[in-house]
Amino acid sequence: MRRRVAAGRGRCHSPVMRKRSVTIDGHRTSISLEDAFWTELSALSQARGLSLNALVAEIDRGRVQGQTNLSSALRLHVLRELKQRTISRD
Repeated sequence: MRRRVAAGRGRCHSPVMRKRSVTIDGHRTSISLEDAFWTELSALSQARGLSLNALVAEIDRGRVQGQTNLSSALRLHVLRELKQRTISRD
């Protein structure tokens, strides 16, 4: 199996999708994302003092229903946060 190193983290991540169950407003749902996205979401939630479920619920509430699925919304959130972090360093 191929392994990739996440940028700036020095950790290997599998390009394989991982399914996890989360609770959003009392409702259990499963989300499939690559390991690198789960790692970043976990780091973002810890940095904000939130549980992963709370961060996912916040992102879910902010998305426009019907325009993007939850997995895509989570990936876009991670991308925006990483871009903002890069801009802030410059």
